[in-house]
Amino acid sequence: MKKGSPYITAAGYRQLEVENASIWRRRREVVKHLAAAAAEGDRSENAEYLYRKKELGEIDRRIRYLQRRMPELKVVGATSRDLKRVFFGATVEIEDDSGRRFRYRIVGSDEIDVARGWISVDSPVAQALLKSMVDDEVTVTTESGSRVYVIVEIDYPDSDQFGL
Repeated sequence: MKKGSPYITAAGYRQLEVENASIWRRRREVVKHLAAAAAEGDRSENAEYLYRKKELGEIDRRIRYLQRRMPELKVVGATSRDLKRVFFGATVEIEDDSGRRFRYRIVGSDEIDVARGWISVDSPVAQALLKSMVDDEVTVTTESGSRVYVIVEIDYPDSDQFGL
């Protein structure tokens, strides 16, 4: 995975902790099945053995990534009491000149979820939005050109947990 900024929401970090614990449990199961498959004899034609060996490699790769990445991460809580501006963790609705609306949540690179509209703080869209307010025009510049959007709404879905 490509590493981005070391920022993550509290919920995102908790999710990585759950994944880390879960993947270690999964690894124990895979090792048990791998040992049983290895005991069956000829490993070169043993589909179960080959499958479990590949699965263990994928699990170990993810464990190594999490072990390196998690200590580097900085959990970002309430970044500012100015909830009228776009900062890390904000959900922002923007509108283009044709009236189409898009909704994005600015999160860390370990939390990106395109289907949910969660974009990395490192992305061109997020970079253009940061520190802007409702009704501000922002220009997003990408490899395919520049687009102008108007900020329609800013929301901090986790702001209630900070007492803001």
